[in-house]
Amino acid sequence: MPSSQHSGKATNISQQSSRCSLKRGKVQVDARGAACPPLQGSALAYTLIGLGSGNKGCVLNKRVGFVGWRGMVGSVLMERMQAEDDFVLISEPVFFSTSQAGELGPDVGRGRAPLRDAMALDALAEMDVILSCQGGDYTKSIHPRLRTAGWQGYWIDAASALRMEPEATIVLDPVNRPLIDAALAAGKRDFIGGNCTVSLMLMAIGGLFKAEVVEWVSSMTYQAASGAGAKHMRELLAQMGVLHAAAAPLLADPSSAILEIDRRVTEALRGPALPTEHFGAPLAGSLIPWIDVALPNGQSREEWKGQAETNKILGISEHLIPVDGVCARVGAMRCHSQGLTIKLKRDLEIDEIVSLIQAANDWVQVVPNDRAETLRALSPAAVTGSLTVAVGRLRKMNLGSQYLCAFTVGDQLLWGAAEPLRRMLRILLET
Repeated sequence: MPSSQHSGKATNISQQSSRCSLKRGKVQVDARGAACPPLQGSALAYTLIGLGSGNKGCVLNKRVGFVGWRGMVGSVLMERMQAEDDFVLISEPVFFSTSQAGELGPDVGRGRAPLRDAMALDALAEMDVILSCQGGDYTKSIHPRLRTAGWQGYWIDAASALRMEPEATIVLDPVNRPLIDAALAAGKRDFIGGNCTVSLMLMAIGGLFKAEVVEWVSSMTYQAASGAGAKHMRELLAQMGVLHAAAAPLLADPSSAILEIDRRVTEALRGPALPTEHFGAPLAGSLIPWIDVALPNGQSREEWKGQAETNKILGISEHLIPVDGVCARVGAMRCHSQGLTIKLKRDLEIDEIVSLIQAANDWVQVVPNDRAETLRALSPAAVTGSLTVAVGRLRKMNLGSQYLCAFTVGDQLLWGAAEPLRRMLRILLET
């Protein structure tokens, strides 16, 4: 299996581009004959042995600092790293905190060590890699000071603060693995996760971009509460509870009039009891057709990211592919959906389109364009919590034979946030 599509399992590492295999126990040597020390403090000492000239040495000798690991994206990242045995490849995982330095950190197979201070530049500068899910304000405060102080380590970040910087690479392996490899070869050190809807769109229809058959895309998004944050997810559920409570007595009475139920729900939607502190408006039983700040051209910043980040992820700096649409927040918990209108450069048969999409990566799932399959597999309820990115409703439009309709669903916390970061770290550990 190519490295751009590896499962991430440590037991499968010998199949990857690093050409390494796992051993336990005594000290082994890498392809250059250098010693690979057992993991310090681990009950089982794992080492890597190079199996060929492709290995650049013992990949265990990296100190990786984690910041923001307790937040929503950080927690999903930790779960994925443990599920894929990523911590086996790290000589010393170091956990930082902005508020609880000195307290015991998590146990990822080495016991619990005290948390380091996430604001201490000297402690951060000891790391070979820093992976931050702490947010944009933290990045803006710490990253430039570290670089100014001469730190030459790798910075991996979930926040958007550095995405469009010239020296930063937006990461979405497997979609842009060649671009990531080229950035590493060029000495780039900042690797940033992309916007969630952009990443999920490219995971869904990346095969069409790779085949260079896309002229433009219009994306109408249906974005989950998780994209706004954990407090917003809680508020959505609280709003649902208020609406249910308003109509509960009538719901229990089969003879009650549905218009009276609707009236009570509408009153609750507009009433003072509905919590809107975080969203600023009702979301349960409604939607919010605006995400992020306004730009002078009438777009929201979320809508602007569609074209800007898509082209940067694909390495396109001239003759940009236009991407635009309307971004809306809906009452889903953690899956983003998108209705896509795609203008193709040439007329392609649906079977060819399906083949291009399916061949792009191991996680995209084409859902047949029929009602039963759509209800079964093309919804947040079907996809949430999984790495599957579903794409369906594929059909030609009445606009013309080069106009394609599609609908995609993907987990915002996985491929939309944590998984590209995990895979970027894995690339560094295997390089």
